[in-house]
Amino acid sequence: MGSVTTKRHPNGLDYVAVDTAFCQARIFLQGAQIDQFTPSGKSPLLWVSSADDYQPGNGIRGGIPVCWPWFGMSDIQGFPQHGFARNKIWSLESINMGDQSVELLFALPASEIDKQYWPHNTQVKVLFNLGETLSVSIININNADYDIELTQALHSYFPIEDIHLLKASGFGGSQYIEFDQGPFEQVDDVVKFDRETDRVYTKLAPIQELHTPNGTIVVSRENSQSAVLWNPWIDKSTRLSRFNHDDYLTMVCLEAANVRDDSIVLAPGQTHTLTTHIGWK
Repeated sequence: MGSVTTKRHPNGLDYVAVDTAFCQARIFLQGAQIDQFTPSGKSPLLWVSSADDYQPGNGIRGGIPVCWPWFGMSDIQGFPQHGFARNKIWSLESINMGDQSVELLFALPASEIDKQYWPHNTQVKVLFNLGETLSVSIININNADYDIELTQALHSYFPIEDIHLLKASGFGGSQYIEFDQGPFEQVDDVVKFDRETDRVYTKLAPIQELHTPNGTIVVSRENSQSAVLWNPWIDKSTRLSRFNHDDYLTMVCLEAANVRDDSIVLAPGQTHTLTTHIGWK
């Protein structure tokens, strides 16, 4: 069947190592962040910068950081970018071994939720389904007696070998905001890259594909009509922490999201689950 074991990185971060007949993976308790997922007999599906030193307190520059309970900059000055969940220590609640995959459920303890940033009575969990493909879900539960609005994203980094050769498809008919400009209509189905790209897409179809020299990565979403497509290109790469100056050449982010007009409003007692599915075609 395989094994699921808890280990410790040399720099002190605890993680869960998954080794089955279907895949190998690694998920850190800090941020409930997966940084490795490799289907058996295939290439890795996630990218991490070699400049990242896995220091406690820093989100890992790669894999799938969890942006919660807001994406991007908060409307409130001084609040951390992309929320606070990616730097907190999550708990592993359950492990379920199946015939075709293993499921791991992580929860953010109430003691890890900064009340100064998020004074609401909610629960947030992240569910991983690891088989020949990878599925990641953010589960939000509103335990308050009033409506709560949030934005969120699964900030997925993908290995694409050469950004100049990448073709990202499945974007036709959508709209996007870029550098606070727009919305612009996305007429072409395919997006190519020759500059910094930082697009927040809305009204987006549920499936996109990343066509790379090593094969095609299929990325799909559930309960989401928005996604973020990002490559920092040359100039911004020099300003990013834990990021090599030439890393932009070998990565792209395509992030399942609930942002802008696709934000989530949870009624009392309501649950919402955002899911992304990732695999080689």
